[in-house]
Amino acid sequence: MMSELTTLCYIEQEDRYLMLHRIRKKKDINKDKWIGVGGHFEFGESPEDCLLREVKEETGLTLTSFRFRGIVTFQSGEELCEYMCLYTADGFTGEMIPCTEGELEWVNKEELLSLNLWEGDKIFLRLLKEEAPFFSLKLRYEGDCLKEAVLNGSPVETACKLSSLST
Repeated sequence: MMSELTTLCYIEQEDRYLMLHRIRKKKDINKDKWIGVGGHFEFGESPEDCLLREVKEETGLTLTSFRFRGIVTFQSGEELCEYMCLYTADGFTGEMIPCTEGELEWVNKEELLSLNLWEGDKIFLRLLKEEAPFFSLKLRYEGDCLKEAVLNGSPVETACKLSSLST
């Protein structure tokens, strides 16, 4: 069993989020998905240290204003459990650079759900849109299918769960 610590940030500008279309890496759990920017903690980093370093590495931007919005626990099979610190940011300086992991694109928030997103991401994007207070969200996947979602200790219906009930 392995546990990972990561950050993910949705950088906001004019009712848009900066999204990363993960199309560059050959071996990538997020291949072809659209996600925010972020990554894995390095030894000794706080969540904020990791956030600032990863955003700078992936985008060239330096965050000047950000909010810690929640903890997302991802479980995939028996092998991997990831604890992700979720942020939004509305202040930054610098010029964007090309990202080695995919294409960066500003996307209108109203168009996010039409992108190829993880099902669980749709849940926390809705929470961000609703300005939900700090939350804990657990997402259990089998392959690409979200089998269980638990928000602040209470189950949330998932599309995979609903489709398995109808078969």
